[in-house]
Amino acid sequence: MHIVRCPLSPGLSRLLLGLLWLGLTLGSLGPLPALAATPALVGIETGLPLPRFVSLKAGKVNVRVGPSRSHPVLWVYQRKGMPVEVIAEFEHWRRIRDADGDIGWIFHSLLDGKRTAVVKAMGDDETMSLHVTPDVTAEVLAAAEPGVVVKVETCQIRWCLVGADGYAGWSLKEQLWGIYPEESFE
Repeated sequence: MHIVRCPLSPGLSRLLLGLLWLGLTLGSLGPLPALAATPALVGIETGLPLPRFVSLKAGKVNVRVGPSRSHPVLWVYQRKGMPVEVIAEFEHWRRIRDADGDIGWIFHSLLDGKRTAVVKAMGDDETMSLHVTPDVTAEVLAAAEPGVVVKVETCQIRWCLVGADGYAGWSLKEQLWGIYPEESFE
C-alpha cells in the first residue's frame, strides 16, 4: 500500500478525518441492517407514525406560527372533523398540513384520532359517488360534492367505506384527501 500526501486545506482535512473515523466506528459495529425503502418515522412525543392523518376535535381550532400559545395565530379552523396531516411533534404541539398544503401548529388536545377525509374535485366530475359495494358498476346511493367532510370507516386497496349526512357507501380512495394511497385499515 502506498500513501501519497496531498496538500489539503485544514477544513477539508478535518472533514476527511471525521469521515474516516465514522467509517472505522461503523465498521467496528459489524454489518448494518438493511434499510427499508421508506423508513417508518415515529413522533418523538407519541411514538405514533409520522406523517399520519387525524381530525379536528373542536369546531374552533387556532393554527399558530409555532408550537406555543405565545406564537401568533395564522388562521382559525371552524369545522369540527376536518382532516389534517400531522407531520411533526414538539411537546404538546403538533405541526399539521391541511388539504390546501398550508402548515401550522395545533395543540394536541384539539386533535382526534378519528379518521375523516375531504372529497376532492376530480376534473370534470363534480361529485363523488357513494356505491353500495366497492365496484364502479355498483348502484350509486348518493353523491358528495368537493369539500364535503366524510367519516372513514374502513379502507381497502382502492376503496373506502365512508359516510356523511346519514348516507354511507363505498368511494374510490383517489377521490379523498385524508387517506394515503397505500393505506388499508378496518
